[in-house]
Amino acid sequence: MKLRYLKSIIPVAALTLALSVTSCVSDLDVNPIDPSTTMEFNQNEVFTKIYATLGLTGQEGPAGSGDVDGIDEGTSDFVRLIWNLNELPTDEAHCNWGDVGIPELNYGAWGASHSQITGLYYRLFFDVTLCNFFLEQTEGKTDAESVAQRAEARFIRALNYYYLIDMFGNVPLVTSVSTENPQQAKRSELFNFVETELLAIEPDMKDPRTNTYGRVDKAAAWLLLSRLYLNAEVYTGTARWSDAATYAEKVMNSAYTLSTTYKHLFMADNNGSSVNKANTEIILPILQDGVTTKNYGGSLFLIASTHKDDMPYYGTTEGWAGNRCRPQLMAKFFPTSDAPNGNDSVMVAKAKDDRALFYGTDRTLSIDDESKFVNGFSCAKYSNVRADGASSHDSKFTDTDVPFMRAAEAYLTFAEATLRANNNISSDPVKNAINALRTRANAKTETSYTLSMILDEWSREFAFEGRRRSDLIRFGKFGGNSDYTWQWKGGTQAGTSFSVNYNLYPIPTNDLNSNSNLTQNPGY
Repeated sequence: MKLRYLKSIIPVAALTLALSVTSCVSDLDVNPIDPSTTMEFNQNEVFTKIYATLGLTGQEGPAGSGDVDGIDEGTSDFVRLIWNLNELPTDEAHCNWGDVGIPELNYGAWGASHSQITGLYYRLFFDVTLCNFFLEQTEGKTDAESVAQRAEARFIRALNYYYLIDMFGNVPLVTSVSTENPQQAKRSELFNFVETELLAIEPDMKDPRTNTYGRVDKAAAWLLLSRLYLNAEVYTGTARWSDAATYAEKVMNSAYTLSTTYKHLFMADNNGSSVNKANTEIILPILQDGVTTKNYGGSLFLIASTHKDDMPYYGTTEGWAGNRCRPQLMAKFFPTSDAPNGNDSVMVAKAKDDRALFYGTDRTLSIDDESKFVNGFSCAKYSNVRADGASSHDSKFTDTDVPFMRAAEAYLTFAEATLRANNNISSDPVKNAINALRTRANAKTETSYTLSMILDEWSREFAFEGRRRSDLIRFGKFGGNSDYTWQWKGGTQAGTSFSVNYNLYPIPTNDLNSNSNLTQNPGY
């Protein structure tokens, strides 16, 4: 596995960093950085690259010179890898492709040499190392723009470490560029690092909705802190429900507001137009543009992998017909009857919930034949169509920004954390937070909520957004449980349990073989 930093993509620039960074991963097959060597450094271009790593895969767009070697470049995308590892092993999504590693994710039956698990591990550490390099090169700078950029770079590093904590557990904690093999840190130590970083950078970040669109602000730090605290019991053994609620409420009370139309969050003008005001909710958009950010991951993946050309116009010529809905997801919207055949409008009308963005014409609810995309209803949530009716920039590559972090998360985090902190006794604040989302979706509101209801609400609000595995683990419904299953869980159509060890992904074999400081996670 080889990691490389070359030139910035957005904008196409003359930045040439003769860098092949081994700060986090030691099995590189190129010459490493010599920390004593003076190298050319363009601050703004490296800063741009930090954000570009979230939405692009390499140096030439959409393919040709990937950041991470050893994996298909399109698959190496930040969003695509997180999505696959957080959705395919769960009750929401199932992929009919026979690509290497896909069946193992569908079943919850992977090993330590799995290509996409390895790819995500190195993608996350690639991003961490780029942030470390930027922070070292700008250390001591006190001008306002440098202070803001450094805070944002620390946020992106913390975001990548959040996913390393969530998915891999005990991994190296590296904050500088070095050729030495890093030591492995405990999950609790990594938790403390991310928490400390997010608290420290808050004063230097812009106020909510005052930064350039596409760059993070204080609300992003608050939302990531609330997510970290919500999962604290899983990560450290100690619950932090009150802290989760506190930081979620800061987001709820910020300048970010819920989009009035749920569907607009996932359309090509979700960055803002005369009709689409979804940017009032999206706290961290991963920027996409069909001309300047061509990528086989990102929103193209989210749209093309969930669509087939028999579906209503969705704004791109690409219809890869891969990811579709497991029946357990459909049951969240249709608990007393089967989902109807028809388009998303038919689904929404029958479910009485604007979030039921599915397609069922010529589909079967049950996934009897895994190889057929039409076995399983289609998710019609994402499109490259603009709400204002204008044309998108390209017929193939997409303009839809990935709504990677949005304010709605704070409402559910606040509700769940408050309920748990109050011994699972519902209250008006819990009810009001959830009902705000259900009212936006034109769904029936309730007078009280249980934890079970909140788990289902996480799925209704965030289906196919790349977080389901984490929620199931927090509720004790993923690995090692016997009270909840779904089709093809454990590799059988009826579903069966799999080991609690699968609540963590393995440290890749490549890294274990090259760094004797590392110990594998249990069960691998």
